[in-house]
Amino acid sequence: MFGALEFKGNDVAVVERYPSFEGSNIATGIGFKHLMYMAEEAVIQYFRERGLGPQFLYETYGLGLEVVHSDARLLIGINLDDLVQVEVRSEAQSEDSDLSFSIQMFVPRGGKKTRALTGRLKVLFRQDGSRSEPPEELVGHVTAEIDRPMPVLAPGASLAIRQCLGLTTDRVTTCEAHEGPKTFVWKRRIPYFYCHYNKRLQHSGYLRLMEEVVDRFLADCGLSIQTMLERKRWIPIVTHARMETWREAFMEEDVYTALTVESIFKNFTYTARVECYVQRAGELVHTATGRITHGYLEIRSRREWSLVGFDEATREALGGTGATH
Repeated sequence: MFGALEFKGNDVAVVERYPSFEGSNIATGIGFKHLMYMAEEAVIQYFRERGLGPQFLYETYGLGLEVVHSDARLLIGINLDDLVQVEVRSEAQSEDSDLSFSIQMFVPRGGKKTRALTGRLKVLFRQDGSRSEPPEELVGHVTAEIDRPMPVLAPGASLAIRQCLGLTTDRVTTCEAHEGPKTFVWKRRIPYFYCHYNKRLQHSGYLRLMEEVVDRFLADCGLSIQTMLERKRWIPIVTHARMETWREAFMEEDVYTALTVESIFKNFTYTARVECYVQRAGELVHTATGRITHGYLEIRSRREWSLVGFDEATREALGGTGATH
């Protein structure tokens, strides 16, 4: 059953599907979160085609398939009625436990197959109770707990969160706990429908948190989505998004999500860092880090929209000239 799975690179699966109707938030354009969902589903299909579907692995071996890293860069817009071809290619593996896959998405444009998105996903397999020997192909990629090495980050977000530990659910605040850009903090109880395998916050749940903290941050600084649509016919567009899971977070824990605008590039896009923490045994545990790059599209008609530069008021609301390069 498992003989075709070698993870040596150039092992390819191709999936074709239409985007989810739920994802058409920008007129008929598909938002970043649903494109990243499509990438995740394509990787899962890669495993299914090789006899290692997530249901089989969980029921037989007690292994939970966990996406622990996702990175997606949008090259051209993907629309609701596009039949998207998703190409998943296994990459030569490093010595750590992650399995890495490159992702490319193609759409038809002008009678040609056109690349629309490039990205990468990493997965590992989390042992859940059972100590059965895993399939031979997965040995070395199984872990008893998600506990991945993380880079050293500036302490700004964690300091800001410490100021906000008393917040009630869904309260938001803008904290200045360090020199440099302000950090926006949002507290959220982790609901069961963001979780999988009965208890753990799953990777797509972190993408939801990242999307919502941006929405709340924009509203807090006077740039709510509805406000910008009514005043300027502008809608946010994500050109690059990345999410990395470091530690586990569990159902019904409070997760503190902190957003800091890191830079504004040529008045067309801004990049924000998103960090997630839970409080456990009196300590803050850093569970995930994301980065997201946003611009604005001006909606000209039901079929036409194009990237626009920030005006002075928008740039100042996002971070001011000090964040611009």
